[in-house]
Amino acid sequence: MNTVACTLNPSDDLQALTKIAIRDFGHRLLLINKDSSALVLPIRFENPNKYLLNFNTTLAIEPGQLIIAVEESFEKAKLSDQYRIEVKTCDTQNVVYSFQRNALENSTLIPCIGRGLPKSCYIIEVVFITNANHFVENKNSIIFVFVLLVVSISVFYIKLKRSSTNSKSPSEIGEKLGNFYFYPEQNKLVIKSEEIALSKKECELLSLFVSKPNQILKRDELTKRVWEDKGVFVGRSLDTYISKLRKKLKSDSSIKLTNVHGVGYKLEINE
Repeated sequence: MNTVACTLNPSDDLQALTKIAIRDFGHRLLLINKDSSALVLPIRFENPNKYLLNFNTTLAIEPGQLIIAVEESFEKAKLSDQYRIEVKTCDTQNVVYSFQRNALENSTLIPCIGRGLPKSCYIIEVVFITNANHFVENKNSIIFVFVLLVVSISVFYIKLKRSSTNSKSPSEIGEKLGNFYFYPEQNKLVIKSEEIALSKKECELLSLFVSKPNQILKRDELTKRVWEDKGVFVGRSLDTYISKLRKKLKSDSSIKLTNVHGVGYKLEINE
């Protein structure tokens, strides 16, 4: 943590980071509504686990886009992946849509997407549902000793394995993909000395394509494997993530994600 004149309270610093992430989430919702002039009002801090987001305007909310927006904002800020989102009407405070995200995807609760919410005034409540706080804080000596022990063991193990690890070429560690090396366990691509981070969904999609190079994967298969089997399907999610993968693969012209109209997509690799 940074220090200025006196020690900065870690909780204050992390609360500030959380507010920034929630504000980014609100900004994404406004852009989805094609509104670049409305404001995200100051984020209201209720307690270490609960924050309120509202706007100075009315907006329509499509639940699928809401889920993508909050996932991307929280993932970028490296916040907890255990939270509940509730959309409430400003006047009656009735909950008109909610979903819960847990660390274990099979315990994530996302109701059927259904129709979008009509244009209205909404308050979005964000509740982090970890044990006591959504931040990882060393609050007592037991945790500190445990972490110190884990770090010591890790350092010893790294030193033990360093010589053999250093002798390995990238192809022995990652999976060759054109001029890239794909590291599915680390959610990243590497080309030359550049590392390209992948989101969880991008990594899952790319793993499916890599398992069947130069073969057509149907849209139904892709959406089922990446979304429906985990309790959620968002109409335009597949196209959105395909577009993101194309941008990250564009530095290698021998690899193309091709759209097979009306059927699905194919990862073309020219050896």
